[in-house]
Amino acid sequence: MSSVSAINTVNPTLLGGEILLTTHPYSAWGGSVTAQMYLPLEVQQVWYQLIDYPRWTHYFPDVTRSEVVQIVKSGSLKRLHQAASKAFLFFTAQVDIYLKVLETQYQRIQFSLESGSFSDFSADLQIASGGNGTILTYSVQATPTIPVPGILIEQAIQLDLPTNLRQMRRVLCA
Repeated sequence: MSSVSAINTVNPTLLGGEILLTTHPYSAWGGSVTAQMYLPLEVQQVWYQLIDYPRWTHYFPDVTRSEVVQIVKSGSLKRLHQAASKAFLFFTAQVDIYLKVLETQYQRIQFSLESGSFSDFSADLQIASGGNGTILTYSVQATPTIPVPGILIEQAIQLDLPTNLRQMRRVLCA
């Protein structure tokens, strides 16, 4: 799907508020998931809220810190520090990462790991006009530094991501 052009036909389940998830093969110790949701807002409204990175602590309840630590190249390239805490079964995982963030105005935000609690991490957030609002597509792939089978990582993302995106929608639309 191109983020540059408007999406002419929108899946009716998206318009009804569902979060659509797709898992992708990635690696033995990592996971990869793409999620889509509809927002009843204009692309520009969504964009300016998404690039307010300290606000991400409101979108994702497990994110405890999200701050821009450096802005380069006229503002389209940033360095971001994020921290999160997540309870899994019998232990709590603490995540602390530095990300390079590349913004393509009103279209896309690409996150790539510089350093931190993952062997690798990348995310791609795209927005495009669709229906009478915006379709947000969020793809993430990650491999933790501790060896956890990829299927468990994907399952954890599949359980958390819809809840997180619904929370994001509530905050964006408030």
